[in-house]
Amino acid sequence: MAKRVEHVTFTYRAAMGLTAPVVRWWGRLDVVGLELLPLDGPVLLAVNRDSYWDPIAVGIAGLSRRQVKALAKHSLWKPGLGRILDGMGQIPITRGSGDAHAMARAIEELRAGACLGIFPEGTRSLGRQLRPRSGFGRLAQAVPEAQIVCCRVTGTVDIPRLPPRRPRVRVEFFVPAGGGLQPEETPSELSSRLTAEIRTKAPVAIAAGRRRSPARVDDRA
Repeated sequence: MAKRVEHVTFTYRAAMGLTAPVVRWWGRLDVVGLELLPLDGPVLLAVNRDSYWDPIAVGIAGLSRRQVKALAKHSLWKPGLGRILDGMGQIPITRGSGDAHAMARAIEELRAGACLGIFPEGTRSLGRQLRPRSGFGRLAQAVPEAQIVCCRVTGTVDIPRLPPRRPRVRVEFFVPAGGGLQPEETPSELSSRLTAEIRTKAPVAIAAGRRRSPARVDDRA
């Protein structure tokens, strides 16, 4: 069967267009390694998460090549916003519950050729060191043909800084040094390895004036 080239939906393009001035102009967006994001076929994109702006920055950075779908917390599916998220191809997930339905849909989307952006740490760091969850590795295991790409995002925690000071947002795509899931690796070990490589140059960051939250060590998907 021929590989499907995924098209960017109107809703996704519109959402990225509306937020682009904040990230591209105010954030002085710098994109590195965009050519490493495949133009088609299934892709698992591992990304760090320190700010609400991270998925938006990644989407804007990769827009010329792919529509990056993501697993998002189900509570966002409210009247009005839910239709927009559906139009953007986002997948609702109940965090911390091993949401089998969300994982099944993610696998289906991957096999159909989607690019899925996954945050192995599960949620915003809020200044904490979080233990990577196994969900990313389980998706890689279920769809071994998916290409693995990592992404480091920095500077986004400074976008809403007060008093106003222009941040420097950087999105860097790269191929992990150790490749995808290795025969001897468990899904959890893959998630941990990729997260460690991402965090070497994108350490946990917290917005100025925000208090750090207690550490979490939950490893559920």
